[in-house]
Amino acid sequence: MSDLSNWTPRPFPERKVLEGRYCRLEPLDVGKHGTDIWAAMAGADSAWAYLPAHAPKSRAEYETLLSAMVQNKDICPFAVIVDGKAVGHMWMMEIRPAHGVFEVGWITYSPSLQRTRAATEAVYLIGDYGFSLGYRRYEWKCNDRNEPSKRAALRFGFEYEGLFRQHQVVKGENRDTAWYSIVDSEWPARKASFERWLDPANFDAKGRQKLSLTSLKGNAA
Repeated sequence: MSDLSNWTPRPFPERKVLEGRYCRLEPLDVGKHGTDIWAAMAGADSAWAYLPAHAPKSRAEYETLLSAMVQNKDICPFAVIVDGKAVGHMWMMEIRPAHGVFEVGWITYSPSLQRTRAATEAVYLIGDYGFSLGYRRYEWKCNDRNEPSKRAALRFGFEYEGLFRQHQVVKGENRDTAWYSIVDSEWPARKASFERWLDPANFDAKGRQKLSLTSLKGNAA
């Protein structure tokens, strides 16, 4: 058991730009990002299936939702920027400085962002930011019915920890929540796997991966 007698609370993360190779995470700004996000998410109602909100029906409704995110001081909401355009948003959330815990959530990726290098890099950037501040635990939670999210968690190197039954009522339905985590002792290997996968040399001339992130995670473990 690790000795935490000298543990001190970690600083609450600053809302700052996180720069990657394929994307940039910028603190969410409705005036700066709202128009691009609304355009990118047009017709992508399925992206909202497991989020605790219904797909906005108008730009004004969407911007009201984004404004609420910006005003929430308990989270760090980010816009995902690719080629100068905001194409999605996500949160660094459930931030508990006293215990060194943070989560990535409210992941809302447009069709153009889904299943891209940028989509993976965004999850990496939030993890690397949290661990760089001395946090101990990076969490991923999702509706147990959300099979794509559960597969993504494992691909990214999160470890399944269990099921919280009847955890929430969301949109008038029961939500059993699957819990996953990466802890600080695991992060160096996970970080190395992410960086090897994201290296341009891991992709052929048609953009196809040579080695999967899952295989790299296995090699790094």
